[in-house]
Amino acid sequence: MKGAEALILELNRIVYSSGIASPIGSKRGQNARIHYLDSKAGREALRAQGVSDRAMKSWFKGKSRPSRANLDRLDAAYWVRRRENLIRSGWLKRHLDNHGQGRRMEIYPVDQSAVPEPRSRSNISERSIVVRYVWEDLVDAWAAQDENMLDEIWDDIITDLDSDYAAYAYVGSVGISA
Repeated sequence: MKGAEALILELNRIVYSSGIASPIGSKRGQNARIHYLDSKAGREALRAQGVSDRAMKSWFKGKSRPSRANLDRLDAAYWVRRRENLIRSGWLKRHLDNHGQGRRMEIYPVDQSAVPEPRSRSNISERSIVVRYVWEDLVDAWAAQDENMLDEIWDDIITDLDSDYAAYAYVGSVGISA
């Protein structure tokens, strides 16, 4: 995959790992999500997922639990609001910037095991670099879903790999120590 796509997946992983840990199927997980969405913006997110006003009113008053069909809608609305709140609050930018120290990023190359021997690049190994000063632009581009800007940011990141940087335009995955 393109490096920018791997960055998107890794930022999504960071956001999902910072949310409510209890699964949506548990009563605790449901209550936590309902409580989190008990606001005007939360109700709008639920409506956007197809939840009726009647169902929401019943949940917020504690009179009923979400149906099996509404569990997925509740969870999707939670993650939409969680992502928006992390972006709006600036937490994600501050977390990744780490007071100007940046974050270590591991870049895993494309798996070459299926490539025929004369064309395989077996000398490409995983790389680990400290990335600084791109996090604000990266989060803004991720929030705006601006793939062109994400590609430019990825190019900036891999140029620090010196002469081998072109080998990392496409990667297997990336990991950010966040």
